[in-house]
Amino acid sequence: QVQLVESGGGLVQPGGSLRLSCAASVSLRFYPMGWYRQTPGKQRELVGTATSGGSTYYADSVKGRFTISRDNAKNTVVLQMNSLKPEDSAVYFCNRLGTTIWPWGQGTQVTVSS
Repeated sequence: QVQLVESGGGLVQPGGSLRLSCAASVSLRFYPMGWYRQTPGKQRELVGTATSGGSTYYADSVKGRFTISRDNAKNTVVLQMNSLKPEDSAVYFCNRLGTTIWPWGQGTQVTVSS
């Protein structure tokens, strides 16, 4: 069973930056991957995606502030978050895209607050 591990979350002030990493028990390099986030009482929402070839997509709410990249040597997918806002506070998850997804990891908590 594939295991996903998200890391890098924490408490940051508005305007600050965080770098999240997604690691897995399988090679990620050939899978299109997505970053998602969820707040209590709300559905998980898609933040952005990256294909195996490096093409990316971002939700309007994060476009221009977040960047997804792939580090195949480290087998990770990275979410660089800049100019963070309080509304970016959530638990962040990663998963493969498509109709077949892997079991969700624990996620990593991001809290943006002064």
